[in-house]
Order: sequence, then structure tokens, then C-alpha cells
Amino acid sequence: MFENGDDLVANPTVESDAELAFEGALRPASLAEFVGQTKVRGQLQLLLRAAAMQNRTADHILLAGPPGLGKTTLAMIVAHESDRPLRLSSGPAIQHAGDLAAVLSSLLPGEVLFIDEIHRMARSAEEMLYLAMEDFRIDIMVGKGAGATSIPLDIAPFTLVGATTRSGLLPNPLRDRFGFTAHLEFYDEPELERVIARTARMLDLEIDHEAVAEIAGRCRGTPRIANRLLRRVRDYALVNDTVASKDTVRAALELYDVDERGLDRLDRAVMMTVLERFDGGPVGLSTLAVSVGEEAETVESVVEPFLVRIGLLTRTPRGRVATRAAWDHFGMTDRNSSHAADEL
Repeated sequence: MFENGDDLVANPTVESDAELAFEGALRPASLAEFVGQTKVRGQLQLLLRAAAMQNRTADHILLAGPPGLGKTTLAMIVAHESDRPLRLSSGPAIQHAGDLAAVLSSLLPGEVLFIDEIHRMARSAEEMLYLAMEDFRIDIMVGKGAGATSIPLDIAPFTLVGATTRSGLLPNPLRDRFGFTAHLEFYDEPELERVIARTARMLDLEIDHEAVAEIAGRCRGTPRIANRLLRRVRDYALVNDTVASKDTVRAALELYDVDERGLDRLDRAVMMTVLERFDGGPVGLSTLAVSVGEEAETVESVVEPFLVRIGLLTRTPRGRVATRAAWDHFGMTDRNSSHAADEL
């Protein structure tokens, strides 16, 4: 970024702004540039073109899927391809109906409103959103008690794009008001290789195909993690004055505790606890969380989905159980064959 190291030290604010601008530049600006999610891209393209041909706002869109798959990026693309302004908010920031009313009443005609983690909105705000999505109006309560009155307020037509990592927590009345629901899937390795190659070009980083494939195999099917690992590889190559080869990738990711299957420190701590302390399981969630020193919610929502998806852990009515693949991955022998998890 800066050829002169003194400039970097003397202008920390400039460097910070440049980093933020770079993070934004990594996001593709159109559906054509967006890698992966082929079916969702085609569905969105049709929805946006139909709205443009009819000169109306696009239907409300719900983007559901695990973190890091591109929900925020797709929301930005919807606004860009519709040639509409974009308003960003989040569920945790809307804790009262008044918070949502302030946002909705200030929207411009046709504006795209993006609410991240929409399932975490306050219930009173969700109920206000029902009417706003259907009829483009909201009811404002004035006064208290028996003297309270409801004043209807028309709002500009808008497109709501909601993103959620837990669509099951959305109430049915809210979920049913979205005209289109997109379910984002984890990426396969060829798609991740394209994501990494694109980011490497933007970083002006020369990296061979073997190194790209090595990163793609360790990023848990998630573009956000792929970009993060690539930047760590770039840093390692820069500091050690070497090229971004396959060996460099392995050395860099070993330094950051990411193994060949993408397991990080916490993943391994969970698996080793199940394997060593509980002989492969079963072990309850709360006991497992206490054993690794993490919150139960972190283990359940961050660690377990990946371990289950790659076949190292199963969830049974009695608790979490390691599979035979887990014993093999960690080079250990199942000390209790009656816990053959892959048969449960």
C-alpha cells in the first residue's frame, strides 16, 4: 500500500481509511462479478429485471445462510443493479418500534433497506414491519392508556433485504411477507479458488495454483475465511521475503493454527475434549462448553456446524459423539468401540 514505511507510521489515519476502502473494494459490485451461488444469482437477476421492466420496486428479499457467504454483498448488489440508494441497519440496533419508525419514515422512494441479523429485531418492531412491507405504511401510537390513538403514516415504497443466519427464529408472519427467499450454500473448492484468485489479483499478490488450492481446502467453504487466510499468507510472504507458494501457505496457516481441513484452535480443543476426556462421547453441550472454556452458544453456533458438516462430530439425543473419521484425523485409536458414532 505504501512504498515508504515512514509514510505508514506518520499517517495511521490514512492507512486505516485505505484498509477500510480496500475491504469494500473486495466486494463484487454486480451479479456478474459475484462468484458462486449460481442458482441464487439467476433468481435475483430475474427478480430485478422484472421489477425494472415494470418500473416498480423489487419484491422484498430474505437472504438466509451461514456467516461469510455473501449476504451483505448481495444486498449491496441488489441496490446497485436496481440503481437505488441503500440504507444499512441491523436487527440488534432496532430494539424498539420507534427505532424502526424513524428508519422507515426517512426512506426515499425505491430505496433498498438492508437489515442484517433481522431475526434479532425486537418483537414490537417486527409487528410494525408487517404493515410496512405489505401496505407501505406504519401506525404511530400517540398518547398512553385509554387516550392513546393510532395515527397512520404513509411511507415511500421500498425494498427490504433481510439477512439471517437463523431463519427458523423468524416468526412466520414476517417470513411469509418476503417475496423471495434465497438460501445460500457453502462454496465448493473450485468456486473458492476463483474467489481467492480474484482477491490475489486485487492484492497484487503472485500466487500459484497449488497455493490457491491449498487455501481453498482450508477455508471451511466460506469466502470470507478464504480472503482472511489469503491476507495472512500475503503477510507471511511479505515479512519472510518469500513467494506465495504451497509451502508458504502451509507454513503461514500452521502459524495461525489452521490445519489441512480448516480446523482452528477452538475446533481442535472441542474435538480433543470429546476424544480424550470423554472417550469419544456422548457428552452434553454445557459440559463440553465448560471443558473448553467457551460459551455454550459459541460451541453450538460456531464450532459444531462445521465439525458436523465435515463428518467429525455427530449430535445424538444423548449428546455429542465423535465419528470414526475424527479418531482417524487425529491419529488416535477408539478406546471404546461401543461408541462407534458413525453407526448412531
